[in-house]
Amino acid sequence: MTEKLPLGIENPLQDIIKPKPFYFTEFGASYLGDSLELMKKLPDESINLIMTSPPYALVFKKEYGNVDAHEYVDWFKKFAKEFKRILTEDGSLVIDIGGSWNKGKPTRSVYQFELLIELVKEFHLAQEFYWYNPAKLPSPAEWVTVRRIRVKDSVETVWWLSKAPFPKADNRKVLQPYSKDMQRLIEKGYKAKKRPSGHNITNKFGKENGGSIPPNLIQVGNTDSSSNYLKMCKKKGMKPHPARYPKELPSFFIKFLTEPGDLVLDPFCGSNVTGYVSQENKRRWIGFELKDEYLLGSEYRFPAVYK
Repeated sequence: MTEKLPLGIENPLQDIIKPKPFYFTEFGASYLGDSLELMKKLPDESINLIMTSPPYALVFKKEYGNVDAHEYVDWFKKFAKEFKRILTEDGSLVIDIGGSWNKGKPTRSVYQFELLIELVKEFHLAQEFYWYNPAKLPSPAEWVTVRRIRVKDSVETVWWLSKAPFPKADNRKVLQPYSKDMQRLIEKGYKAKKRPSGHNITNKFGKENGGSIPPNLIQVGNTDSSSNYLKMCKKKGMKPHPARYPKELPSFFIKFLTEPGDLVLDPFCGSNVTGYVSQENKRRWIGFELKDEYLLGSEYRFPAVYK
């Protein structure tokens, strides 16, 4: 809920970016406007992580704005220039970017791969990730459910890029529970041996490390029907942002690539999932958004926001 500014509460980003925020919280602030212009007001090397899901190059226009596939790379390159300037030397850029179909054809656009080729001219490709969403609907309907010549899309690409070859990262922060088989192996002990593949597996393989190293496939459904954000949007008669990613996606990268107190930016923040998750994890955050209606709704993600 929006509250009047209490005594002793100040915008935590006022020394980093000067424009008046749309609202701010204990850990971050959102700003209404063109992110390309707002980023120019940020100091060099001030952001530890840029975590975002920009508008996709979809065939059909969406209300939140999206660029045609053949224009997308040139459009994005202007943002990439600012991304590189404001990232710390060990900072990272993580982009969730879904695919698109060629208009009128059952073939895929490769715009997100063309974008990656351009980005690696300025950044290092730290690792590619894939977000598997088992709850995805079978679309485009014409090719999947009508003509039956394609299966449904359930995976989106997530590019993890870094400014330097050795970015800040620690996979111990995102360990997953061991499988039952691995738990049994740890309990019984592992005998070192050479695998048929030629890999020499030492007895360290059976060491208890607090969890298993996660793969670069992130499985999470995009279903938040019980979130306070959706409940309050419905109560207030506000339309939720139509393209929200699940909080588990930014949460993984925020934990993996940053530390408490680091600064996370989402230049296309929409309903501000990134800011919400950053705050949950004690990271400072900045969100930029073009549409005030999306920022108004995003206020319901936080226990208290200030003007």
